[in-house]
Amino acid sequence: MIQASGQGGQMAFDGQYVSITREGFLGRATHGRGEKRLHVSQISSVQWKPPGMMTNGFIQLTLPGGAERQVSKGSRTLDATKDENSVVFTKKQQPEFEQLRAALDQAIAAQHTPQHAAPAAPVSVADELAKLGALLQQGILTQQEFDQHKARLLGG
Repeated sequence: MIQASGQGGQMAFDGQYVSITREGFLGRATHGRGEKRLHVSQISSVQWKPPGMMTNGFIQLTLPGGAERQVSKGSRTLDATKDENSVVFTKKQQPEFEQLRAALDQAIAAQHTPQHAAPAAPVSVADELAKLGALLQQGILTQQEFDQHKARLLGG
């Protein structure tokens, strides 16, 4: 489990679910009490703004169908404090959030990686001989070609 505590909220990731919880006056005033849990498959991207010399940074989870709007450069962190899928953090808290971000990026990428299909079941010699017999009857193979393929299948 990777956990990171920020300003008025925490994020935790257990490999499957991200939990966002709020604490303190700031967290409860903007989002209320409680916990929000998102399965990694629900997250389409992670937005990241590192803290600057005079500003905090934030991590923001983007969900498919979410209404993201372009904001001016100076108000991005302020807007993140109002977003239920964001947590604001200081320079001192940044390493925890970098670790969380890396784990989320890897899990999101794994969700979008195609799974390999199961290997096909091996075909039996009897099935192959039946196919060859059908090809012989249809006139696609000559008797000589059939005999050659049959001998190869039977190890001869």
